[in-house]
Amino acid sequence: MKFLNDLRPSHDLTFNDVFMVPGRSEVTSRFDVDLATSDGTGATLPIVVANMTAVAGRRMSETVARRGAIAILPQDIPIDVLSRSIARVKAADLVYDTPVTLTPTMTVGEALTLVPKRSHGGAVVVDTLNGPEQKVLGVFTPADAAEIDRFAQVHEVMVTDPFTLPTGMDARAMFNELTGQHLPFAPVVSGDQLAGVMTRTAALRSTIYRPATDPQGRLAVGAAVGINGDVRSKAEALINLGIDVLVVDTAHGHQAKMLSALTVVRQVRDEYAAATGRRLPIAAGNVVSAAGVSDLLEAGADIIKVGVGPGAMCTTRMMTGVGRPQFSAVLECAEAAREAGAQVWADGGVRWPRDVALALAAGAGSVMIGSWFAGTHESPGQLRFDADGRPYKESFGMASSRAVANRTRDAEGFERARMSLFEEGISTSRMYLDPDRPGVEDLLDQITAGVRSSFTYAGARSLAEFAERAIVGLQSSAGYEEGRPLHASW
Repeated sequence: MKFLNDLRPSHDLTFNDVFMVPGRSEVTSRFDVDLATSDGTGATLPIVVANMTAVAGRRMSETVARRGAIAILPQDIPIDVLSRSIARVKAADLVYDTPVTLTPTMTVGEALTLVPKRSHGGAVVVDTLNGPEQKVLGVFTPADAAEIDRFAQVHEVMVTDPFTLPTGMDARAMFNELTGQHLPFAPVVSGDQLAGVMTRTAALRSTIYRPATDPQGRLAVGAAVGINGDVRSKAEALINLGIDVLVVDTAHGHQAKMLSALTVVRQVRDEYAAATGRRLPIAAGNVVSAAGVSDLLEAGADIIKVGVGPGAMCTTRMMTGVGRPQFSAVLECAEAAREAGAQVWADGGVRWPRDVALALAAGAGSVMIGSWFAGTHESPGQLRFDADGRPYKESFGMASSRAVANRTRDAEGFERARMSLFEEGISTSRMYLDPDRPGVEDLLDQITAGVRSSFTYAGARSLAEFAERAIVGLQSSAGYEEGRPLHASW
């Protein structure tokens, strides 16, 4: 990347402070752009779902991995829960979406609470919820429950003998079949056994995105470990569960405790590599300076997480005065990492597709997104409705009193009370579902479309070319406002 007219900024910059200038391009189509990363995670999109309790869970992990991104499961989740979540992600199909399943005797009220867990808009009724073999009995949608008693059972209202698609059918054929039947989705079956769900949009997406996979061809997923407690045991457990990237995470990554924890994690990783031949990448952070990058790389990190204070749920800058505008932080840290043959993840400050593109232009290998994805069907939170009937999910910062209470639930009462007095994050925030983009895949479509287009403007076909060819200029707040769309006349 270079600055327009070789101007060097006199102060640090946010994403809002900069813009890209088009350059001569030989790239004629967005589809000529390859967004695959080279950080060893298996991701084919430069998007990482942040390890936030309100954002990253099993449904989120498998959904984004199917489209090429990777999610990081939070460090606050108990190992037994992580074990089940990782196993479910690894067992998920690379093409067919995982359905919401119901049994015939479930009540309509129960069914209506489960359907919004995914973006399909419906659920498949099966003979059992346990075991790998599930016979398809019917299909249920909220429309089937209109004016129906909530204590009625699903079998009374479901569509029996539903239209199904066989496994092995190509994407175009599945799309045409669903279009011809005027159906938004249909179960995919092998014989009479449920294999997954396919929607018209998912059929299209399967021809555009490539899944993020591990060496065994399963969906990729990462997990985080903090710097407190028995770091070695936690790291060993996560690696043995089959994760594909281990993230050592704390708000202040440039400290001695992080360096010692990272050294331990590197030892565990190296022992695993010696035993299996597979070297898992380690991401660590967060830092915002070249010195921080250098120290974390020396301690054993392969990827550096960059960002202090730019997150939507983070109050660090207002509480402590500590942090750094994210564009400048990414630019400096990416340069330092590149000289050492490593990469950075830009963590935080992303609210529009342009911000993702600018982070990649500054040299980030991937961009970490948290709160933006909290307001989707796939995030772990319960779907709620405000007084106007608008659906939302609750999000909260990982340094908030709410998160601290969850993290210290096993601590003695007095110590928990002491720690609860200190917070640097928002404990409750409403993240509304976009009616046009209620699912995380919809947001990935929006982000990917914008980023691919940015690459064509720069004349770049890969992440490396984009970081080299991007031309960035400085703008005033008026310049930023000039670029914002108007949804109503002026």
